[in-house]
Amino acid sequence: MTRFDTKLAHLGRGSARDARTVNPPVARASTILFDSLAQLREARGDVPFETPRYGIYGTSTTFELQTAMAALCGTESCIATGSGLTAIAATMSAHAIPRSRVLVQADVYQPARVFAERELADSCDLRFFETVEELEDLASDDTSLVFIEVPTSGTMRMIDIGAVVAIARRIGAPVACDSTWGTPRFFDAHSFGIDISIHAGTKYIGGHSDLMLGLTTGSYEALAPTREWCVRYGSTAAPDVCWLGLRGLRTLSVRLERHQASALEVATWLERQPQVERVLYPALPSDPDHALWQRQFSGAPGLFSIELRACGEDAYTSFVESLELFGLGASWGGFESLVLPAIPQARRGLHPQPDDGRLVRLHIGLEDPADLIADLEQGLAHL
Repeated sequence: MTRFDTKLAHLGRGSARDARTVNPPVARASTILFDSLAQLREARGDVPFETPRYGIYGTSTTFELQTAMAALCGTESCIATGSGLTAIAATMSAHAIPRSRVLVQADVYQPARVFAERELADSCDLRFFETVEELEDLASDDTSLVFIEVPTSGTMRMIDIGAVVAIARRIGAPVACDSTWGTPRFFDAHSFGIDISIHAGTKYIGGHSDLMLGLTTGSYEALAPTREWCVRYGSTAAPDVCWLGLRGLRTLSVRLERHQASALEVATWLERQPQVERVLYPALPSDPDHALWQRQFSGAPGLFSIELRACGEDAYTSFVESLELFGLGASWGGFESLVLPAIPQARRGLHPQPDDGRLVRLHIGLEDPADLIADLEQGLAHL
C-alpha cells in the first residue's frame, strides 16, 4: 500500500476491527483504568500522546489520526493539538530557549507572527527575514529554530525550501514549516528536509468548516521539544475533533482536485478583468514564483489573493458585500467559497498602493466555477 489515495482510505482504522465497523469508534475519556500497578508504570514510561495514559494524552481515536497523519507525511510521529495556532505556538515556544536566536519568515500567518512578537521576544533573540539572502545574513550558530510558511499568508509568496534547509543544516538548526496550504496531498514537506511540519487541520484536512485542529509531524527526535512543551502545558485535541479529522482525511484528495481545478479556472478569468491589478496564485504561469511552486508542490488548492486596482471605499464595500456565493468570514479549506479583505499586515512584500487594504483573499470552494465567476463578475462591476 504505497499510493497516497489508498493510504487515505485505509490508514487510521485499526481500532475499528474490534468494533466491526468501517470507521473507528470515538473513544472519550478522562480517566484511563489499568489492571495492575506494573501496567500503570509501563504506560507512564511510554511516549506521551501515543498510548493510553490519561485523557489529556489522548485516546485510541487520537492515536488513529496521529498514526495516519504521520504515515501520510512519510515520517515517524504526529502530535494533535487544539488548533493550528496552538501547534505553531508549541513549536516556537519549545525552541525559544534563553540566549538562542529564532528566525521567522516575515510574511507568515499573522497570528503566528503576533505570537512570536509578544511571547518570544523577551525569551530569545527573535529576528524576521523575507528572503533567503536575509536568512543567510541572520543565521548564526546559536539559532535554535528557522520557521517558514509556504506559500506565505495573504501575499502567497514562495521561498526556496532547499536553500533554507541548507542554511539551517550548516548552523545545526531545525526547520519548521507551516504546510497548511498544500496539505500532505500537494506538499511533501519532509522530503525537502523540513524537520517539523505543521498543519491547521481546521482547513483542508477537516474540510467541512466545523472543527479546530492542529497536527504537527516529524521524527521522534525532531518533535521531542514540542512534545515536552505540549505535555507541560496540557496541549491536546479532543477525541471528537480527531474523529472528524479522520473523516475529513478520507476525501482529502477528491476535494483538493476539485478545489484546484476550479481555482485555476476562476484565477485565470480574474487575470483578464480590468478591475484586477494581479492575481497572487503561484499555480498560475504568470506568477513570479510559478517555477519554484512547480519544483516544490504537486498541486495547488483553492486559496489565493487578488490585488484590486485603486478604488473608493464605497465601491470596494459594494464589491465585497454584493457577492452571493462567497461567504464573508475568516478561515478557509471548507467546501464553501469565501471572501476576506486581507489585513494591512499581510501586505508585506507588496508594493505600496494609492488605496490601502485592497488585497482580497478568495477561497474557491466546491461550487460550480461558472457560477462563482458569474458572481465575481457582478461584484467587480461595482468597481
